[in-house]
Amino acid sequence: MKKFFKIVLWVVIAIVFIGTFVFLFLNSKPKVTTYALVSPTDTSIERTTVLTGKIEPRDEIDIKPQISGIISEINVEPGDMVHAGDVIARIKVIPEASSLSSAQSRVENAKIALEDATAKYERNKTLFDKKIISREEFETSETSWKQAAREVDAANDAYMIVRDGVSKYNASESNTMVRATIDGLILDVPVKVGSSVIQANTFNDGTTVATIADMNNLIFKGKVDETEVGLLAMGMPMTIAVGALPELSPKAVIEYIAPKGVEENGANTFEIKAALDIDSVSGLRAGYSANATVILSRLDKVLTVPEGVVEFAGDSTFVYVLTDSTSGQQFERRPIMTGSSDGINIEVKEGIDSLVKVRGDAIKD
Repeated sequence: MKKFFKIVLWVVIAIVFIGTFVFLFLNSKPKVTTYALVSPTDTSIERTTVLTGKIEPRDEIDIKPQISGIISEINVEPGDMVHAGDVIARIKVIPEASSLSSAQSRVENAKIALEDATAKYERNKTLFDKKIISREEFETSETSWKQAAREVDAANDAYMIVRDGVSKYNASESNTMVRATIDGLILDVPVKVGSSVIQANTFNDGTTVATIADMNNLIFKGKVDETEVGLLAMGMPMTIAVGALPELSPKAVIEYIAPKGVEENGANTFEIKAALDIDSVSGLRAGYSANATVILSRLDKVLTVPEGVVEFAGDSTFVYVLTDSTSGQQFERRPIMTGSSDGINIEVKEGIDSLVKVRGDAIKD
């Protein structure tokens, strides 16, 4: 029995020894790496840049009152379409005490002058009828009487303007009515009934009653880095991507490139404006965030390889070309001249042709 256990023990030892030897032998053999092979192809290379920005109306008009007072009526709300001349709001005038007092004093003085002119006119009329005074003297008194009557009327109208902001002669054109100055869409009404408003003057811009814009005339306003602004030009087309409306792809054309950059976060950027195609603005709203893709350059049917197979060494570029595949893959490091790149494929100007095979990524077992 002891002999049997000895034999089993020696067999186990032998198996372990042989297995260890085989394992070490297999691991000592050099591993052969197999690479994917890539063929150069004729494709198109586009170099693009992406600008971030917003969709904005070309003309956004702030409607301001022509007189100070209190908003008594608002006839529109954001989203309404209006035409030039439409009444947006009405203002109740709060007269200044000194101006109101002066207007009242003018009315009283005009009435006194009218009473005096009336008395003279009636007296001179009686004398004229009796042929005591000349026609010239009578007509002079008549003219003074008419002028005094007109001054009373004018003084009363001026008093109404100071008190109510309305003239009886042009009530429909009163400054108390705030009107739209263009056809467009109401974007914002920042005031409410009861809000105080002031007219624009030398010292302030006045209160904005409403903001109007023509939503059929939109632009893309974005910014481009200084490293790429030199590649842009007026008239270059761009495709807009609106995050809120992924199904839309409006077209636009660059119409403005800022001549001066602005430093932001340590980098200089330049403002870009592009006019949107009028047929592609349906559904867009002012303030939508958007990205614009601009094609900076395009090459059609040029020899290219994936940029990942190119080795960059200083100012030189290389690829590994397959020279033998019969006894394992054999490669030759070959210099090439590259051109434009789109970040995925790169143009090959010299060094290889479409008949060679280039080493790609290693194939995992």
